[in-house]
Amino acid sequence: MVLAFLLLAGAAPAQRRDFAGLYNAERRLRLDTRREADSLRFYLRFPNGSDLQQRHPLRLAAWLSYDAKRPLWQDSVRHVSRRIRWAGSAAWVEFALPVAALQPGQVLSLHCGPADEAGAGEGAWLLLTAERLGRTFILTDSVGDPLLSRAVHRGQPVRIDSYGPEQPATARLYSTANFAAALPPMTDLAAQPAPPRTLGLLDSLFFRAGQELHLQQAGLYALRVGGSGRPLALLVEENEFPTLKTADELIRPLIFLTTSAERKKLYDAPNPKQAVDNFWLDVARDNQNLARQLIRTYYGRVADANRLFSAHKAGWMTDRGLLYVVLGPPEAVYRTATEERWVYRSTGTGNATYTFRPKPSTFAPEHYELVRRPEYELLWYAAVEQWRKALTAPTGR
Repeated sequence: MVLAFLLLAGAAPAQRRDFAGLYNAERRLRLDTRREADSLRFYLRFPNGSDLQQRHPLRLAAWLSYDAKRPLWQDSVRHVSRRIRWAGSAAWVEFALPVAALQPGQVLSLHCGPADEAGAGEGAWLLLTAERLGRTFILTDSVGDPLLSRAVHRGQPVRIDSYGPEQPATARLYSTANFAAALPPMTDLAAQPAPPRTLGLLDSLFFRAGQELHLQQAGLYALRVGGSGRPLALLVEENEFPTLKTADELIRPLIFLTTSAERKKLYDAPNPKQAVDNFWLDVARDNQNLARQLIRTYYGRVADANRLFSAHKAGWMTDRGLLYVVLGPPEAVYRTATEERWVYRSTGTGNATYTFRPKPSTFAPEHYELVRRPEYELLWYAAVEQWRKALTAPTGR
């Protein structure tokens, strides 16, 4: 595929870009890429394929940063209707761009809709890194479809689909025992014990790219093809992930709402799962319908956080997952090259803006860390109290 690039030096500046739509787990456009010689191949999955049937082209644009006013270039995918592959109501689209047109540090946007919405924060936005521009493999399922996820179930078939000659591959398993849930937003991190600087290596697997893997042990895997390049992280979780089913799984996210003594009581109960139900019944003052609604809302947010933010640990345990679960999806999200701001308005606990800063690592290249501040304390306890008094409304997203 050859694209003609259009420089837009004279285009009108765009309005402030709101990325809140990227945190709608049900409608998020998902993608992955693979380097193939002098091209970068894109694999996109639209959860609702009807978006591609509205006679709007699939528009591409490269930006200097997330908050850039004008794109460096823009174009559209040619003959997109011929590239659609259906999977139920979802649809796959595959195409390639010349690597020469892409530079590390640029941000690529992909959007299927009217031209005046192409610069909005909807669709998909991808930060181009040297690692992404150079990675020659993707992870696929047993039938060859890209996983588009960095978390799989124990025993789920996984393949490394590598471009070029067959190469040896390795999978190194690391323990996740030291990964803890995010601390409240007013916590003084300097007063906390320093986390371990290294992860414990549990096992190493050697195989060939293209060979089907069934990773039976839960944990964090670092996958590498050949002897160079950064590894790709894969989190192996229990078979119901991103939803939670067992008593232990249901109790752990309650760390945001409960004391350690309350959680110990839940763990030590003769029937811990019934104890979790009773916890929510107590919150709802024995109103079973309200208790069920609270359970659906809270654990629904946990599952969505797992879909959105899982990397080196489950998504609900991350800083963004912390706010997503307790406060719900942000009403507005503003990004720059150095931070991401989540805005909440009329939450019943006061308006607030929370700032995240990118802190990429080998295992979590898209990880963001919350800037914690003492002034969040009253807002946080008010939000927890909303849950404890069964006043938190179900999210609309």
